Amino acid sequence: MIRYWLIALAMLAVVSPACAADRLNVVASFSILSDFVRQVGGDHVEVTTLVGPDGDAHVYVPAPSDAKRVADAKLVFVNGLGFEGWLPRLVKSAGGKATVVTTTTGITPLKLGSEADPHAWQSVANAKIYVTNIRDALVAAAPADAAAFKSNANAYLAELDALDREVREAVARIPEGRRKVISTHGAFGYFAAAYGIEFIAPVGVSTESEASARDVAKIITQIRAAKIPAVFLENISDPRLMGRISAETGAKVGGTLYSDSLTGENGDSPTYIAMVRHNIKALTSALSP
Repeated sequence: MIRYWLIALAMLAVVSPACAADRLNVVASFSILSDFVRQVGGDHVEVTTLVGPDGDAHVYVPAPSDAKRVADAKLVFVNGLGFEGWLPRLVKSAGGKATVVTTTTGITPLKLGSEADPHAWQSVANAKIYVTNIRDALVAAAPADAAAFKSNANAYLAELDALDREVREAVARIPEGRRKVISTHGAFGYFAAAYGIEFIAPVGVSTESEASARDVAKIITQIRAAKIPAVFLENISDPRLMGRISAETGAKVGGTLYSDSLTGENGDSPTYIAMVRHNIKALTSALSP
């Protein structure tokens, strides 16, 4: 019996590296995109993520090792719409041989100021477009695994359909007059357009520093004037200031809304679907009467 186990282990040692070598080597620019690729690629892809969990792709500075990762990849999946301004130079420094796949192709961009809003994944309907673009790119790069990619994509698209219904049903339970929050995030335009929750930028708050007493006074005035029921202000970290806002306005203080990045596996938003569910739970909790 021991002999047979040894033979089996020896066979696994030979087969496993070959299976790993058969996987399509791809790179995803940031964690949300990486999750999409993994959902579609399954065991047939090896995904390297450049900007990992809790990272900020807007200001990311590539490391020398990133150039090698891109050089070794068959495909590089990017968001586009100006989200990864550092990426073209990285691809060029890596030799420019990898096929760059812009996953927002086919999405009509919203405006964020004078530029395109890159946060298109905040609409679940748009997330489905990301997935179909990823599926088509994987099928083209590895036709032998096309059936698996298509099957995985179909299953995941069905999950996204259910998620979209879940979000709409949750928002429908919020009284229409309460569907507005103050948030320092500039990343929820697509969510707002798709689901009807208004995200209002606070007056007088710098995103780079702690809000002053004068800033908070302006926010309080704005909340009262617009009758805003909830506040998500991550750059006001002092609980005394948050308490003052809540006490003087009656607005509920919300938790964290995830926008540009997933959390690690042990966090509360390790996947795209978990992230959307976390956000809608935080919003509905804060906006409910």
